[in-house]
Amino acid sequence: MTQLLGADDPGLAPRADLADAVAELTAYAAPDEEQRQTRDRMMAFLGAHPDGLWRSCTDGHLTGSALVVDAEAERVLVLFHAKVRRWLQPGGHVDGDANLAAVARREATEETGIAGLRVVRPLIDLDIHVFHSAGEADHLHLDARFLVLAPADAVVRGNHESEGLRWVALDELPGLDADPGTVRMATRGLALARHLRTGEPA
Repeated sequence: MTQLLGADDPGLAPRADLADAVAELTAYAAPDEEQRQTRDRMMAFLGAHPDGLWRSCTDGHLTGSALVVDAEAERVLVLFHAKVRRWLQPGGHVDGDANLAAVARREATEETGIAGLRVVRPLIDLDIHVFHSAGEADHLHLDARFLVLAPADAVVRGNHESEGLRWVALDELPGLDADPGTVRMATRGLALARHLRTGEPA
């Protein structure tokens, strides 16, 4: 069942038990074999790393990302990440919160400044990638990705983590050197956003 959760929804209350994050991953209806394998790898990693909610787990840790879609379900919001030097979706470390949807909404709000964002549960995509950054050893980010809907009157205000934000259509992402996982997430998320807006099949 699809849920749209706003800021005060009790479904976004913090959770400290890794089992809650694992349950969210277990419930993910992976649309293909690649996503099933990614889900299984994430669950195996967390089974071997009970501290996977924390960035102090140096092998890797959970992160939450948000595909922020405009009210017309036509464009997604990307930011030029100051540290990574790439155009990416909003997202970040869970920092002990096993409520992955809440993390995605929190990160979207902090990094875009948009008031009134609603996060859609269940999640829409999973991704595992090696995080490279100066001053840190390479490690895995196990990224749980959610659709986040912006209101019609959305006003974007970035923070220190990015050097710019842009609304872009799906066909503009390759021109921003978006990786295949980002394009995959955006394709699925925009289809779901259109379905929620108009009822057309996702």
